[in-house]
Amino acid sequence: MLVESPVTAATPAMAVSARIGILRRIFSFPVMLCMALMLLSVLTTQDRFNDPDLWWHLKTGQIIWNTHSIPSTDVFSFTTNQHAWTAHEWLSQVVIYGAFKLAGYRRLMLLLCALTSLLLISQYALCWLYSGNAKVALLGAMVTWLFSTIGLAIRPQLFGYLLLALELALLELGRRKNVRWFWALPPLFAVWVNMHGSFFLGLVILALVLACSYLNFAAGYLVAHPWQPATRRALALAGGLSSAALFLNPVGIRQILYPLDVMLHQKIGTAVVAEWQPLTFDEPRSLLVLLAAALVVLIPLLRRMPLYFHELVLASAGLFLAIQHKRMIFVFGLLVAPILCRFLADTWDSYNPRRDLLGANAFMMVLFACGMVWGFPSQVQLDKQVVEANPTHAVEFVRSSGLAGNMLNEYVFGGYLIWALPEHKVFIDGRADVFEWAGVFKDLGDWATLQADPKVLLDKYKVSFCLLSSSSPMARVLPLVPGWKQVYRDDQATIFSRTQIPALAPQP
Repeated sequence: MLVESPVTAATPAMAVSARIGILRRIFSFPVMLCMALMLLSVLTTQDRFNDPDLWWHLKTGQIIWNTHSIPSTDVFSFTTNQHAWTAHEWLSQVVIYGAFKLAGYRRLMLLLCALTSLLLISQYALCWLYSGNAKVALLGAMVTWLFSTIGLAIRPQLFGYLLLALELALLELGRRKNVRWFWALPPLFAVWVNMHGSFFLGLVILALVLACSYLNFAAGYLVAHPWQPATRRALALAGGLSSAALFLNPVGIRQILYPLDVMLHQKIGTAVVAEWQPLTFDEPRSLLVLLAAALVVLIPLLRRMPLYFHELVLASAGLFLAIQHKRMIFVFGLLVAPILCRFLADTWDSYNPRRDLLGANAFMMVLFACGMVWGFPSQVQLDKQVVEANPTHAVEFVRSSGLAGNMLNEYVFGGYLIWALPEHKVFIDGRADVFEWAGVFKDLGDWATLQADPKVLLDKYKVSFCLLSSSSPMARVLPLVPGWKQVYRDDQATIFSRTQIPALAPQP
C-alpha cells in the first residue's frame, strides 16, 4: 500500500490557503482605498484637458520622436532669431507625444488620470509607512490631492512631482527598513533630470534630510535624533551617486543648471506668469496652506508629542516655496501630508487584515471601477474642452482667409498655435525662458501695458496680423491704431490685420 507523504497531502490545502491569501490582499481595505483614490483622480482631472502649455510640449515631443534628436535652438517662433534653447524636459515630452500617437486625446487623458492616481497612491503608501496607520494615511492622500489641484495637468511637472513623492518614500524606506532602498535614488535622479527641473528640489531635500540625520538635541517638543552611522553613510553615498547621475542627460551641465537659471535670471517670467506669482489669500486653497502649516506646529503642542526637526525643516521649506510661487503649493502638500498623518496616527484604530470585510470591499471596488468608466471623458467631451480653451475657429479663419506674414499672438494661445498652425511661427508661447533671454518678453510687456507706442513693436517685428484674446485690453486699443482693422472675432479670439505696409527704416 502506498502512503501519501505529508508534503503531498498538504499541497491542496496550501494551494487553497495561498489563493485565499491572494484574494484577501486584492480585496483588502487599503486596496479599496487606492481604488477610491483612482476614482477621485478621474473625477478631478476629467475637465482638465485645457492647459495651454500642453500643445508645445506635444509638438516638441513629436519633433524628438520623428527626428531622434533634441532641439538646440528655438524653431517655433520668428521673434528670437533661432535663439539657443534646449528641451530640458525632453523625456516627459516624448512620453506625452507617445501617448497621443497611440490613441489621440483619450490616451493623453488616460495618461493624466494614471499619473494623478500614481501620485495619490504613492502618497497614501508613504503616509501609511510614516504614520503606521493605513486608515489615517487616507488623510495624507487627501491633503496631497487638495494641494495638487493647483497643478494637475498634462505637463512635465506632474512627472516631476510623482518622482518627488517616490524620493520621499525611498528616503523613509531606507531609514526605517533597509539602506538598500537608498540605492534606488541614483537611477531615480537619472530619469528625473530628463523629465523636469524639480530634480533640483529633490537634491535639496535629500541634502536637508542628510544634514538633519547628524543632529541630536531636544528643545521642548522639538527634537532631533541622529541616525545610525551606517545608515547615514549609505544615504551620503547614494546622494553623491545621485548627483553624478544627473550627468546622464543628452545636454550636459546646462540641463543641470537650468533650475538655477530660472531662479536667478528669469525675473520677468516669474513675475508675470500667473503660476509663478506669490501666494495671495483671495482663495480658500491659500488659507488652507497657512492652516496646514500652523497645524504642523500646533498639534504637537496640544497633544504633547514630539515634532522632529527634519519635519519642521521640510514643512518650512515647502511653506517658503508656496508663499513665493503659487505653483509650489503642490510641493507643500507632498511634504506636509506625511507629517500630519504621524500626528494623528492614534486617532483611528490601526488597520487589522483579519477584520477585513472582503465582500463589502469588493462591492465598493466594483462601484469605484464603474465610476471611473463613467467619469472618464468621451472623445466628444475632450474635443469640446479643446474648442472652449483654444482659438480653434480663429485658426480655421487664418487658413481659409490666406492671412500671411508675421503673426503676433496672445501669450496663452502660443502653445496651441505651435501645434495647430505650424505654418505660421508664433510671436511668443509658454516657453518663457527663451523669450526672456531674447528680450521678446520685455518688448511684449511694454506693448501690452501701453508703456510704448503700440506701433513701435508692430513695426519692429514687421507684424502682419494679430491673433488676440477677445477679452484682451489690446483688442480695444488696436482699432484706434492707424493702419489696423478687425477682420475676425468670436467669443474666444479676435484677429486684426494690417492695412498698410510699414515703411522700411532708412539704411544708415
